[in-house]
Amino acid sequence: MSLKTKLIVTLGPATESQEMIGKLIDAGVNVIRLNMSHAKHEWAEQMTKYVRAESEKRNAYTAVLFDLTGPSIRTGDLEEPYELKEGDKVEFRRADIASSIPLSTTVNYPGLMGDVKAGNTLVVDNGTLLMRIEKVSETNMICDVRTPGTMGSRRHINLPGVRLNLPALTEKDHKDLALAVECGADFIAGSFVRDAAHVAELRKAMEGIGGEAQIIAKIEDQEAVRNIDSIIRAADVIMIARGDLGIEVDFEDLPILQRRIVKRCHELGKRVIVATQLLESMINNPTPTRAEVTDVMNASYEEADCLMLSGETSVGRYPERCVEALVRISSRIERSGGHGFGQNVILSDERQKTARAAVTLVDSLPDARLVVLTRRGVLANQVAMMRPRTNAFYVFTPKESVCRQLSLTRGVRAFRMAYASNIEETVQRATEQLRKLELVRTGTPIVVVSDILSDHFAANSILLHHA
Repeated sequence: MSLKTKLIVTLGPATESQEMIGKLIDAGVNVIRLNMSHAKHEWAEQMTKYVRAESEKRNAYTAVLFDLTGPSIRTGDLEEPYELKEGDKVEFRRADIASSIPLSTTVNYPGLMGDVKAGNTLVVDNGTLLMRIEKVSETNMICDVRTPGTMGSRRHINLPGVRLNLPALTEKDHKDLALAVECGADFIAGSFVRDAAHVAELRKAMEGIGGEAQIIAKIEDQEAVRNIDSIIRAADVIMIARGDLGIEVDFEDLPILQRRIVKRCHELGKRVIVATQLLESMINNPTPTRAEVTDVMNASYEEADCLMLSGETSVGRYPERCVEALVRISSRIERSGGHGFGQNVILSDERQKTARAAVTLVDSLPDARLVVLTRRGVLANQVAMMRPRTNAFYVFTPKESVCRQLSLTRGVRAFRMAYASNIEETVQRATEQLRKLELVRTGTPIVVVSDILSDHFAANSILLHHA
């Protein structure tokens, strides 16, 4: 049985060989992520070529995702890491200002002091260090260390609940975006998206240089959660980036937020990715913890489109075993049924209502297949949002790029196929292709749903056909 839940892995030192990329695709990976926070341009170009080459060998449509760094706040360079004790005072200052106390570092965002006030919590290095801001001036701030730990160079800073006046795209993001477009990226992710305007700015910048990628909005702070509906509507895909989000909100709220965002993505008809720390212990261990198994199971039970691995495959010791674990857990929960959020999709146009009718029909016919004919992939995504129960959900489109962009869509298997001048011949071609792959037998019922126009077939139509 094919897996409905799609899988994203992040490349890094553990997985950057062409051979390993091929093995990951064989193991069930649908999308390869390049994290531009750590990637050099030459490396990203080479990885894209490897993915394309290995996909072509397998007649697969593995997508490439460029994940932009975004406007993250980081500490400066230190000669030696600081070993901080509770009660120590640490200075964060603009780069053009000299240090005023021994434990001092710069920040890469000169406007930071204007955004914060005394009493705010400052979190360093993904929650490793907690501090309280005691004094703020135009040029620096002094913080009181609340939890002991080590602070190294270029560590990430979070300020839970603070509205930061950062740009949506940094100078580095614009350079990385140009590379992503040049490499023909299928997806581009915007980090620290705070509102729909940020998504629009990224899309405009991409389209302005000729890009056709789909935009993923990463939900990473409280402001994004407050603006979630408008962000969902503006983006093509939502990523619940639980690393930063889990620092920005109380940890006990994170599972509730995850479920709420997944449910809202279903209602508004947008794909959703659950990311970060799914199998964190497997960076060093060959098997997941029981808690991780339950976490992955929950994301699959919520019927998220896609699960994403980060450090587990970029620097971990067992990248292939991590993918195998996701496949085993997800396929097991898929056999027992999901949460059913697909019943909550808000049907706002004819296409969505056609999609619902097609899914109702295919789910009512024993052993039926679901076939979608679509040029841009929009109808396929809308049918998928209804979460059809069938494991046989096939999409035929003339464009290879659409096949790759459907690699993020739950339950879909995409095929590239030129359409005939009339719908009957197009349906026949699709049926023959499925027959050759032994995916249908003579007499198998096939529900065909289409939004393509032809002489005898209107847009948004359903056809019941037998192989």
